[in-house]
Amino acid sequence: MPATVHTFCRYCLASCGVEVTVEDNRVSKIAADKLNPHSWQDFCAKGRTAAAVVEHPRRVVAPMRRVGDGYVEASWQEALRDIADRMNRLIDADGPDAIGAYYGNPAGYSSSNLVFMNGWLDAVGTRNRYAVGSVDQNAVHVVAQAMYGSALMVPVSDIDNCDFFLLVGANPAVSAWNWLESAPGGWRRAVDRQRHGARIVVVDPVRTESADKADTHLAVHPGQDWALLLAMVKVILDARLEHPGDCADLANGMAEIRALAAAADLTDLAGRCAIPRDQIEQLATDFARAPGAMVITRTGVSLQETGTVAEWLGQVLNVITGRMDRPGGRRFEPGYVDTLRLAGLAETAPHRSRVAGREMVAGAHALAELPAEILTPGTGQIRALVINSGNPVISGPDGARLDAALQQLDLLVAIDFVQRESHRHAHWLLPAVHWLEREDLLAFTSSMHDEPFVQLGVRALDPPPQAREEWRIFVDLALAMKRPLFGARGLNGFIRSSRRVAGATGRSSLAFGPHWINRLMIVTSRKVNGRKLKWRDLRDNPHGLVLGPREFGHFRAALRTPDKKVRVAPAEFVARTRELLAETAPDADPEFPFLLGNRRNRHAMNSWLNELPGLHPGGKRNVVFVHPEDAAALGIGDGDTVRVFSAVGSVQVTAVVSDRPRRGLVVMEHGWGSRVFDPRSGALPQVYGVNRNLLVDGAALDPLSQTSALGGTHVAIERIAEATVSGARTPSAGLV
Repeated sequence: MPATVHTFCRYCLASCGVEVTVEDNRVSKIAADKLNPHSWQDFCAKGRTAAAVVEHPRRVVAPMRRVGDGYVEASWQEALRDIADRMNRLIDADGPDAIGAYYGNPAGYSSSNLVFMNGWLDAVGTRNRYAVGSVDQNAVHVVAQAMYGSALMVPVSDIDNCDFFLLVGANPAVSAWNWLESAPGGWRRAVDRQRHGARIVVVDPVRTESADKADTHLAVHPGQDWALLLAMVKVILDARLEHPGDCADLANGMAEIRALAAAADLTDLAGRCAIPRDQIEQLATDFARAPGAMVITRTGVSLQETGTVAEWLGQVLNVITGRMDRPGGRRFEPGYVDTLRLAGLAETAPHRSRVAGREMVAGAHALAELPAEILTPGTGQIRALVINSGNPVISGPDGARLDAALQQLDLLVAIDFVQRESHRHAHWLLPAVHWLEREDLLAFTSSMHDEPFVQLGVRALDPPPQAREEWRIFVDLALAMKRPLFGARGLNGFIRSSRRVAGATGRSSLAFGPHWINRLMIVTSRKVNGRKLKWRDLRDNPHGLVLGPREFGHFRAALRTPDKKVRVAPAEFVARTRELLAETAPDADPEFPFLLGNRRNRHAMNSWLNELPGLHPGGKRNVVFVHPEDAAALGIGDGDTVRVFSAVGSVQVTAVVSDRPRRGLVVMEHGWGSRVFDPRSGALPQVYGVNRNLLVDGAALDPLSQTSALGGTHVAIERIAEATVSGARTPSAGLV
């Protein structure tokens, strides 16, 4: 008989409530759970087709060991013993930093993965930790740490009371209102406010789907969002349109902000961002005078070398115009778990990377640094790497160099569902468990929802017999290596004892695991709107539970700065902005005259899900969008095969002539170009699209956040004659 399971999707922070119909341990349907009181409104094709990942014909369902050019299945005992022995030998020879780890997007939407991965890394003692956040979101963490005292203090949006939305590098019509905050149905709610008189302004060099609905679209010069935002700050301060109370009482550093604005020339800033001066003046005035308003900065801002400055100036605009902790602006949602306190307790010890000498951001080093750390000899050289639910050759810059580095490792272990591009040199493939096959309580993100909400993500399916949840892999590896999990002496013995008790009693819940931590999160949870959460509340409310109305007044108390004020002028941000102001606009490069931009695909999730049958209407590929005037000058027609190339790489792709990007900008979707291998049969890999990040120089970074400048690469484009490509398959994965 079919059974219905109510849970939530774990592909992105939207966490949409889903209704899963299951029969004989197979999914027959996934639909939006419309009884979920909070999070189903952004339900999309990714969640609807989640079963296709579980049933992928090339799914890795047992540990697989490389033998020659192929793979053979092995037992977990063999896998753990071999990996542990090889890692221990490397540590004994070269120290703990010989071991490294990289984690990708899916790991962040598991309540247990990152906790136990870091517990294993602490057991090893390595600081060679790398994360996907350096691809697109480090700027947010750096700014939050500098301004608010915690890298995780991310204000959420009060959409339903907003009168003026300034969306910079954001396309919520496609991506929903999600990044490091979640506001279910956020774009629909913003458009509803627009129908009642609110104004929506989109700042983006591409006329996005959101720009189509906006009252105003400002086609800013790519990478110059910071200049527009600084110009707005200057106009507001010069005209004394700031909020005097907040500037005096909430903010610390206003004198430095005023000095920075005074030193900037408005005409110069207008020229940099390619927005007329009079339009900037009107925009700033309207924003400052709106009853409720907010600046939202997103991925498009972050993917630039100037991303941290732009993110910071967006937050400055919110602070100085009185938008923090007031209706229609940004507020802090405490959630049912004090995430900021827990983050402080679990803070990773400071560490500088060996080759570049850069500090960690949010507990990890930049992905762009990984190739050098593998290839450069010396003490601390990475000799073994675990790739945890990630595909860094596709996600990060200069994938060809990283691919070559991965080939040099003594040991490469990949934990995933299928063998992807980044895993093609793996010595071990370890089978992961899908969110449909595990239980999750995403307590650590409870402060990122725009209202207090809790839901237990229950399991809908039993996983394949040999698949293991990632947390279990890391615990078992620590035990096999005889190194104390979390660096806590005695914990390994306790874990073994709990497993023996569970086996003897037949009660699996007695074995130590993340369910213990989930229970502890609820027992120690804070009261929300006067209500103390209990575990039975989660079990009695399978659709999730809204814990009360949205509240204001928590922002000041949440600040982790010593004086409980917002630091609006961190010295490093001010200095970087002055550097930018001193730079002259570079002349056009005749060899690489175009900038490479990005766009959002609602059916994609960064570098994975692109291989699923039926998920991408019209075929599994990406294209390059070229402005009609640029295309005409180059002799490129719609549907032509073109070569896009930079100083570091080249790809072939189909051109689409479109007036959406501004002139001088060509746009390709990020996250494509991975091959999916079949380690069981050795069949030819399946190829999906083109990896545009092969064109990006790994040395191009935002110096403040170490974010790769995936949106600021200079490229050229040329049409490929038909004779050149006739009869040939367009290279897609391309280590071209």
